[in-house]
Amino acid sequence: MSIGLVLVAVVLFGLSGVPGLSLSRRSVGGGQRLAAVLMMLGAVVGLIGALMSLAQPSTPEFSAPWGLPLGRFSLAIDALSAFFLLPLFAAFGLLPIYGLSYWKHDDHPDNAHRLRLFFGLLGASMSVILIARDGALFLFAWEVMAISAFFLITTEDEKPSIRQAGFVYFVAAHIGTLCLFAALALWNRATGSLAFAPPANLVAPPFATAIFILALIGFGLKAGIMPLHVWLPGAHAGAPSHVSAVLSGVMLKMGIYGLVRVTGLLPAPPVWWGGLLLALGALSGIVGIVFAIAQTDIKRLLAYSSIENIGIIVMGLGLALLGRATGRSGFVVLGLGAALLHVWNHSLFKPLLFLGAGSIIHSAHARGTDQLGGLGARMPLTASLFLVGAASICALPPLNGFVSEWLLYLGLFRAVAPGTGAAGAAVAVPALAGIGALAAACFVKLYGTVFLGQARTRAAENAHESPPSMLWPMFILAAGCVAIGLFPSVATPMLDRATACWIGSSMRGPASSLASLAPMSWITVTGFLLLVPVILGTLLLARRMAMPREARPGTWDCGHARPTARMQYTGTSFSQMIVAVFRFALRPRDESVDPTGLFPGPSRFGTHVCDTVLDRAVLPAGRAIERALARLWLLQQGWIQAYVLYILVVVVALLWWTWGIR
Repeated sequence: MSIGLVLVAVVLFGLSGVPGLSLSRRSVGGGQRLAAVLMMLGAVVGLIGALMSLAQPSTPEFSAPWGLPLGRFSLAIDALSAFFLLPLFAAFGLLPIYGLSYWKHDDHPDNAHRLRLFFGLLGASMSVILIARDGALFLFAWEVMAISAFFLITTEDEKPSIRQAGFVYFVAAHIGTLCLFAALALWNRATGSLAFAPPANLVAPPFATAIFILALIGFGLKAGIMPLHVWLPGAHAGAPSHVSAVLSGVMLKMGIYGLVRVTGLLPAPPVWWGGLLLALGALSGIVGIVFAIAQTDIKRLLAYSSIENIGIIVMGLGLALLGRATGRSGFVVLGLGAALLHVWNHSLFKPLLFLGAGSIIHSAHARGTDQLGGLGARMPLTASLFLVGAASICALPPLNGFVSEWLLYLGLFRAVAPGTGAAGAAVAVPALAGIGALAAACFVKLYGTVFLGQARTRAAENAHESPPSMLWPMFILAAGCVAIGLFPSVATPMLDRATACWIGSSMRGPASSLASLAPMSWITVTGFLLLVPVILGTLLLARRMAMPREARPGTWDCGHARPTARMQYTGTSFSQMIVAVFRFALRPRDESVDPTGLFPGPSRFGTHVCDTVLDRAVLPAGRAIERALARLWLLQQGWIQAYVLYILVVVVALLWWTWGIR
């Protein structure tokens, strides 16, 4: 029955945008509301189905031939699939409500129909990805997801920057798909089937290593693992904010799900698999958050911080692979538990932050941190909810980000103990600590320059609070951050089931439970103890701010008796020292206009940081390939005789190669 409910949700998602295509211009508002209702109904039905599958001990399955030359229409919902389905359905139930006010059809008549259609198709395709148990069905749903995301990213395709971001995403997505095609072909060669099931005979090590590398590239491109992240900043920054929320909060996790699923199917891995994922996770975490600090665009900053959080998840998966390689179930339980719980946590606080950014853009009509300021007084609810998300992503207790990173710390400290065979994991401990410190600096900069101080522009000065339809989804996401932070033990049984599903029979003896390795009850007690001073401090601060203030002249004001908004710290100045430390990776470019002459005009100073991998490696290589391929145009002369000759040469070569193999 749970599979049936999830399929009903898939159908409702896929059809949600269809009715609006045939409605008249007078009924466009009704079409938008109808799409939101269908999405919410599908989300509720899907959540019930996912929770039912988690509650029952068996794995619901469905399989039938579908007439295609490869594979079967095979579905199943095990604990791992259900764990990823829950945040997906939660996000697609909340974000359409936000879009009712943020992306009104009357304000965007040229692209609102398309956005709703592909938003529903994106949710439907990702749901199928999570329950597919056949390679052909998986790739079909994967391609629908890639195309739907492309049309969502290019919603405002009249802008050149959006078209470029969409093109980069399209190319990266299909390079990843080609790698997955190759990985599934090797899987079929090794097991004789495209079914996602542990093979009866173990896959030979060369095949397993090749499948792992191809899957790491293919799924790593989707997840945004550094340096495969090239599509992510532009796509997240250019898409509408509620689309950015689902791209970051849900779609990136499809890459993580693929890595988890493939590594669970393959036989016991060598130690270097786990070490490679730990290294890539640490690289993604540190470099991603450093790039985030250097940004002045709110959404690009949040996009780079998604790379940081994906790095934390990959570090947890790497620790779990080290546990399987060395036969230590404690590493597996803590590492995979931290990774999976951070999947949930990131699907709460990152959409919350993107929705907060959308609320700012919707109200202040600006997205640069140096154009904002003072929004806390004008948008107090948005500021409060954004603060919850910022504190969560910085892993501050008693919020949810702390719990998953704490589990990862526990696992890493176990790994570095003498005699574990995984002493190389010691490098990940300071990396994780550095990620936390840099994340705190990043979001102190973001929150301070956007919500505190004085308004830097007239648009920021005229900002107002967002409507309730935009605030309620943010409030529910913030409540989820608080709930998991205070009651993480509620998620422990689901984490244990998902971990046991991944381990399967690859390890001897039963795996330890997460509760036996991490005292979750102490987190709840400590959380409530911390919550009391936080509430009291907030009340005292609010009371102090409400009291009238007396104007007092400064004793030593150095001539600045009446400071202006231009005298505030900007985001650029706040992050200048950190950018200077990581100059070797960021390659910043200073942009300044110096004051000159007796009566100087306006002066300015700023720092521009481009994406080092994309702008200094990928795009130049692409232009070089384009120039090289341009020389092949000589082969296209429009002569039919020449084309027939090309075909004849290729056929002869293929026949010769086939004869040589035999």
